[in-house]
Amino acid sequence: MKENGSPSTAAGGNAADPVLEPLTGETRDGLPLSLNRAAAPDVSPWVARIMSAEVRAPAGTTIRCNMFNDAANLRVLFHGRWGAETVDGPASYNLGNQGQALFFGPLSKCMPITVDGSFKVAGLSLRPGAEYAMGGMLPSASMDRIIDFDGIVGHGRLGDRFDVAAGHDAWADRFEELLREFIALRRPPPPDPVTTAFDRFAFASPDAPVSEFIATHGVTQRTLERIVKRDFGMTPKQVLRRARVLDMASQLLGVAAPDEAEALALRFFDQSHLIREFSHFFGMTPQQLTRRANPLLRITLEGRQARRLEELRRIEPGATPWRAGPA
Repeated sequence: MKENGSPSTAAGGNAADPVLEPLTGETRDGLPLSLNRAAAPDVSPWVARIMSAEVRAPAGTTIRCNMFNDAANLRVLFHGRWGAETVDGPASYNLGNQGQALFFGPLSKCMPITVDGSFKVAGLSLRPGAEYAMGGMLPSASMDRIIDFDGIVGHGRLGDRFDVAAGHDAWADRFEELLREFIALRRPPPPDPVTTAFDRFAFASPDAPVSEFIATHGVTQRTLERIVKRDFGMTPKQVLRRARVLDMASQLLGVAAPDEAEALALRFFDQSHLIREFSHFFGMTPQQLTRRANPLLRITLEGRQARRLEELRRIEPGATPWRAGPA
């Protein structure tokens, strides 16, 4: 199946939409998805998700879309010319077969992205608090930024350690192997238990007051605010507000559990509240969002939603109801 993704996706579709061919999975309507799964148990304290994605596009195609990841992601991008509007201004990356490793900090709002041509991506999503535990850059410094990972690490190109001709499962497995080597060498502690618990709380009850978490976890408000600010890069209320709108956006784009549709909508007081939140986080109304193709946004939201439902034990691993079947 193929998606009519737009060369001006961020500005809405049109009759000249090129065809995007998904190679790592698709929705029941044929829209591109990634191949994503939970990390292996020995690395899962630090890594939430491992993914690979490949989309084939006709020559001359430019996809204009958005990404919105609530967690930091390390991605190796192969092929295509990528562009992004970051908090530091426009950024561009002209990729070849060797690829480039980029560290995407967590996002406070959606980030405009463009891709010229077909692309391949291998990546991992860090759990909140993993950056601090591993001695890396804190979310407050990486928020809404894309950082040249190869440049800051200084140990050669991460992309050189991947076989781009290998299968999609092999890309994900290789990323996990490299991370396992790093953990064995550095032996970092796991993220703070308060951070881990609040991450789950944001998945399960983003419409609940912060006071509910404080009461049930025996932590003071000041301590919670300090830890969450350190490990999420924003306040507890902001984390919950972002989680609520990301869940609703996933529902609108067809990558959420159908039986949760009503519950997700009821997290908003009324239609005007929903519109205000979408305008704040996406710069558009829910209706405007659904009129666009959103291939990159759907891929990022789908991985998050699969993780959410699996970790809340609402679905079995790999049993997402929106996928058409094995990639």
